[in-house]
Amino acid sequence: MPYSPEDRALFESAATDLYDDIVANGGIDHTDPRIAARGALRPAFDLLTRIGLVVNDDKGDRCVPVDPSTVQSLVVAPMGQQGAELLSESSGWATAFNGLALTWRKSPASDRGPITEVRGDAINLFIASLVADAESELLTAQPQTGRGLQELSAAIQRDGDALERGVTMRTLYQHSARRSSVTHKYVAAVTERGAEVRTLDEFFNRLIVIDRRVAIIPGRDSLAVALAIREPSLVAYLVDMFERSWERARPFTNRETSMMRDVAAEQRAMTIRMLIEGHADPASAKRLGVSPRTYAGYVADLKEEFEAQTRFQLGYAMGVNGVSGNEKPPADTRT
Repeated sequence: MPYSPEDRALFESAATDLYDDIVANGGIDHTDPRIAARGALRPAFDLLTRIGLVVNDDKGDRCVPVDPSTVQSLVVAPMGQQGAELLSESSGWATAFNGLALTWRKSPASDRGPITEVRGDAINLFIASLVADAESELLTAQPQTGRGLQELSAAIQRDGDALERGVTMRTLYQHSARRSSVTHKYVAAVTERGAEVRTLDEFFNRLIVIDRRVAIIPGRDSLAVALAIREPSLVAYLVDMFERSWERARPFTNRETSMMRDVAAEQRAMTIRMLIEGHADPASAKRLGVSPRTYAGYVADLKEEFEAQTRFQLGYAMGVNGVSGNEKPPADTRT
């Protein structure tokens, strides 16, 4: 007989105390007013009887306790078995739905609308299913780091499987990602399998393009909303933007001194542009892909460089020296 959460709550709150009392007294009389038809402990007593923790004695006028160890398996084991069966059944249903999803994505019906909105927890599942179906190419732009270890492991598995199938992969990060140990682990894992990863100073938005047939971008107001774009002209436009950024970006795995000096110079120039354009610190930090504290450190370095005490003095000094943040970049060291 199945037991409900309400049964367990009654068992924990009243039945166990009644059982303790029955054990202490060697049993309980059927005439005990507490377990009478309208007695306060009648529901608890009925539950103990149903479970089998109390049974009638030989004479039939008293109930005596039973060793819980002989009863527990009769209650718990069926629940565990039912749980295992439900897990197996849910796995079967998931497999069946995956097959249907694959059929849908490859059918003309899935392309009825050029833009599909995906929300919440369904986003990662949706992306994973598209990557699993990738046949030739993945393009990804990740403007922000901060992925946790669990998300990192899932991404390594998902993208690694695609690379093992022969899918090419190129990923763009901001320069700030070079300071993230988590990102370094991901990059090491995917580049070992043939992926290419570069970084760029400029702010860009999140983007995933699969086989140049579908592009995923975030919603306007929240990362909890994603848009899947299948309209060929829009996808081609997004791919062109990616390619232009890719050409300006610098290889993530290049750790030469000259490369790191160029990266630092580009971040410095970006900081200068943010100051001149008058962006608030939180917005500037986001565009650089760093924390507000790190951005404040960049500004402090500029003050020291130009011997300024305030931002007003810094702006004046940069103006006098003709500094705009758009000066000719250092010699190209890309490979």
